[in-house]
Amino acid sequence: MSADSKREGKKEGSLEAPTRHPLDWKNPDFYNEQSLFSELERVFDICHGCRRCFKLCHSFPTLFDLIDASESLELDGVAKADYWKVVDHCYLCDMCYMTMCPYVPPHEWNIDFPHLMLRAKAVKFKKGDVTLRDKLLTSTDLVGSLAGIPVVAGIVNTVNSIKPLRKVAEKVAGIHADAILPKFHSDNLRKRDKQLHQAGLSATPTANTRGKVALFVTCYGNRNAPDMDEALIKVFEHNGIPVKITEKERCCGMPKMELGDLEAVKASRDFNIPILSKLIDDGYDIVTPIPSCTLMFKQELPLMFPDDAEVQKVKNAMYDPFEYLMLRHKDGALKTDFQQALGKVSYHVPCHLRVQNIGLKTRDLLELIPNTTVETIERCSGHDGTYAVKAETHAISMKIGKPVVKQVANAKPDYFSSDCPMAGDQIHNGLQTAQEPTHPMILVRKAYGI
Repeated sequence: MSADSKREGKKEGSLEAPTRHPLDWKNPDFYNEQSLFSELERVFDICHGCRRCFKLCHSFPTLFDLIDASESLELDGVAKADYWKVVDHCYLCDMCYMTMCPYVPPHEWNIDFPHLMLRAKAVKFKKGDVTLRDKLLTSTDLVGSLAGIPVVAGIVNTVNSIKPLRKVAEKVAGIHADAILPKFHSDNLRKRDKQLHQAGLSATPTANTRGKVALFVTCYGNRNAPDMDEALIKVFEHNGIPVKITEKERCCGMPKMELGDLEAVKASRDFNIPILSKLIDDGYDIVTPIPSCTLMFKQELPLMFPDDAEVQKVKNAMYDPFEYLMLRHKDGALKTDFQQALGKVSYHVPCHLRVQNIGLKTRDLLELIPNTTVETIERCSGHDGTYAVKAETHAISMKIGKPVVKQVANAKPDYFSSDCPMAGDQIHNGLQTAQEPTHPMILVRKAYGI
């Protein structure tokens, strides 16, 4: 049955919980462009007949505009070459799969739009159809190691703050002049680590936790947001949870996955997973401060390597930090000796946290703080790491995030916050005010007075 006849026939979606099939990326057919375009055509035609996802990322408006501008007003009127325009606007947030699409497995139509876009990106990467800029933007370890050198960090941060130089960078490198770029800290988390820890802490297991944690620092947390990681260590150890940072680590692989460079993702897996697996064997639970990194270990790597026992072991021991703290609270082991109220907090939930299906644990913990009210915003900020900084997509990213910015502006909060520091910067960019974002873990540290 063709996709067109399917659209005219059965339309009701599945009422069962979504199930995710492993990514069949080692199959040679995965990279077959003819096979890819056949599947793109099938899925795009079903999307055209549904259109529930029009308000998510820009992929769907792009697809529907292409169809509506065609002579036939159907997908058959769209040039196959224009399919890539849809692919380029997908940043793999997974929200269409998890919250919108009625045809995800186990439905017989078996729609997994994000994984289809990932397949297309992988084909594109294998063809060499990627820019040097995009390769560099996703090489977080390389860029961070160079920009984190003390003198270089100062130069990079200064250049990034001077608008005329940013205009030059936009023309030369394709980095939008109005995009907020992360600062680099030569005094990174790994350099601070020895001065941060309490002495004499020992693990206190509970029903749901083993009571000691290994922190996967993340490239962003180490060099761009060390205060976030420092706050995490202080909050966890205030609650009697010993924290050690992983001896070594590389980028989790999420930026390279979004580029379609799956071999680079495998290289990250080959480096990180044995280290994390050994820590688990030594009795540690694992936490990461960035939702995208947590999702990489909880979902993306397990779907890429479904038969890898070590990957599955890490998946089962990996926690969002607020998820971990609220598990401790459930077991009666979280301190609530807060010293400072936070007032009104506008809290944005990143997409990569929402799709983990753990509930709103950050909100729940913030609401434990006396005289603190939390307004939760469950909508995409439009950032996605690289999408918001590229010259060709920055304006679109700001448009996607505009409803979030409007909610924060209308709330006039004492603090606005997001688990994703980059989403926080995106909101700050849209607000155009002096008020800056404060990461939720830093807010909790402030409330504890530590």
